[in-house]
Amino acid sequence: MAAARDKSAPNAAEAHNGGRQAPLLVLSKIAEILNAFTLARPSMTLREIQQRTGLPTSTVQRLVTNMVAHGFLDRAEDKIRIGARMAYWAGAAAKDIDVLEVVNPALKNLRDATGETACLFRVEGTQRVCIAVAETHHALRRAMSVGKIAPLTVGSAGRVLLAWNPDLAKRVLEAELPQLTDSTVTDPDELRRLIKDTRSEGYAITVGERIDGASGLAAPVFDSAGDLIGALMIHGPTLRMPYEKCVEWVDLLVEHAEEITRAVGGRYPS
Repeated sequence: MAAARDKSAPNAAEAHNGGRQAPLLVLSKIAEILNAFTLARPSMTLREIQQRTGLPTSTVQRLVTNMVAHGFLDRAEDKIRIGARMAYWAGAAAKDIDVLEVVNPALKNLRDATGETACLFRVEGTQRVCIAVAETHHALRRAMSVGKIAPLTVGSAGRVLLAWNPDLAKRVLEAELPQLTDSTVTDPDELRRLIKDTRSEGYAITVGERIDGASGLAAPVFDSAGDLIGALMIHGPTLRMPYEKCVEWVDLLVEHAEEITRAVGGRYPS
């Protein structure tokens, strides 16, 4: 029987590199560190990075030091964040990107994870229009299609689109607010408060505001200038999407919105 390999001895790849780690292994660890940063957690201490990645403390210290030296990361006192130089590289990557090429796979993933329709709305004048959709496979559904238009003042997607567009919100709130159901918010002061809450919380949930028996939750997607691209939304019958279920899906929705934002080289507005 062959003797057990001494784990402290270098493997073939390490030996070939003079005892150093194989390059691909190092790259995977660098990727783990970069992936630890999110739009919700843009800066961390070394200890927080170690906890998020599970890498040994010495490995994190060594790699972070080198990543700072090469511009992958920036350091301010004890906090580490993605390096500003990365924006230069991301700019070239995002220059010719087709947003819908990024959005459509994310919508399908979100649809498959929840079983409900996922879609992206953007502002069109004083309305909102669906520009991409992955429809549920359920027979019982709330119809949604590309090109569908709805008022900005009703529903979760509209609330998100107004929350990050204060000039538009001011203009819309000065006009008469349409009432589509008994649950539609028609008081400008109340809607103004809800829009402010959406901006603060980073998402919106509505039940029965546009259509009786329909629920939705939405989160923002941003471009490289920090401007709003649109509102990513999960939409379906309240029978399957009561308020409590919508709350359960908030993290999943926000993660997908962040994924799209990052894929197009976007960032949250300061």
